[in-house]
Order: sequence, then C-alpha cells, then structure tokens
Amino acid sequence: MQQAISLANMAINKKNWSAARYALSRARVLADALPANVAVAERERLATARKRFAARNTPAAKKVRQAKATAAKRAGGKKPAPKKSTAKKAATQPKPAPVRDLGDRFINRAALGYGPTNETR
Repeated sequence: MQQAISLANMAINKKNWSAARYALSRARVLADALPANVAVAERERLATARKRFAARNTPAAKKVRQAKATAAKRAGGKKPAPKKSTAKKAATQPKPAPVRDLGDRFINRAALGYGPTNETR
C-alpha cells in the first residue's frame, strides 16, 4: 500500500495523470481490503494524494499556477528592452533590388511557339 501511494505521488508530481489514476486505484483497493483500524497513516496519505489528483484541473489549481508564473516572471529582475521608434523606419525607404544588366539577349519566340517575330539576329 505504501508503494502504491508513493507511486501515485510521483506520478502526480510528474503530471502523469493516467499512471496516477492507476496507482490511486490500486492503493484504494488495498486500503479497502484492510480493516478500518489498520494503516491509518497510509489512509491519510492516500486521502491527501487523492485531493492533489482531484485538484489538477480545477479553477483553483489554475489560479495557483498563474500566480506562480507571474511571480516567477517578476522575480527574474530583467527589464524589457527599450522599443525602437517606428517613425524612423517609416521615413527611410527600402533600397530597391539591384537590376542586373543582361546585355542584348534575343528570345526566339518562334521556337517557343509564339509565332514569327520581326527581330533578327
């Protein structure tokens, strides 16, 4: 029973919910098989593990997670980088791509199926 409860706690810590559910069900079966006055401490541990498992998707658990995340962000001490002004970017025009000089090239339109052309080489 102790082993099943410890496996459930490890699975809950790792957020492996299917393994936690299985371990909790095994521990519950073992606890129900024993008399009520035996293994009182284990039953209490099982009850706390069940509460932790049940709180995984509740709004209260989500609020705690969000509070921890914002506290961790504040504790970092990093200041945001100063934003660059966008007015400067709008004022400067991007440079056009350089035009390559291809020289005097002749495309044979008749060979491409467009009919005869007036240009000759």
